[in-house]
Amino acid sequence: MTIENSAPADHLTHFDSSGQAHMVDVGAKTETHRIALASGTIRMKPETLAIITGGTAKKGDVLGIARIAAIMASKRTSDLVPLCHPLALTRVTVDFETDVAASSVHCKAQVETYGKTGVEMEALTAVQVGLLTVYDMCKAVDRGMVMTDIRVMEKHGGKSGDWSVTS
Repeated sequence: MTIENSAPADHLTHFDSSGQAHMVDVGAKTETHRIALASGTIRMKPETLAIITGGTAKKGDVLGIARIAAIMASKRTSDLVPLCHPLALTRVTVDFETDVAASSVHCKAQVETYGKTGVEMEALTAVQVGLLTVYDMCKAVDRGMVMTDIRVMEKHGGKSGDWSVTS
């Protein structure tokens, strides 16, 4: 795995000089088009995946409801993560892909805004809540589902420019 355009971190921005947590001041930053793409996976029993793909879950359309939950969660990230700035998101897309061979569902979320700070946290929140919703809707038949590989895949915009993970 290669990380492109990774700048060394000389300090953690959410702490002041005395070590106290604070919200980062982005007031002087330039507004730019910000984009983040995050992904993650939930593994399950093959029978559980068959229920999802067959549309026979008792609670309804698992992936449709998970998509709406993910979009809603991205808009509430600053309510969940204490030092995140509230952002006016301009676009959120969430896609699910089933993988029969791996008995899993993959989630990808892309979040965009025009602003002074990035949307990586919003994309990660969308993926997490999307996968949590799949778990919630299917836990009656499979409590052993595992969420894994949740991460930012790429980000664009801002002072630090573009960044991506490649494998």
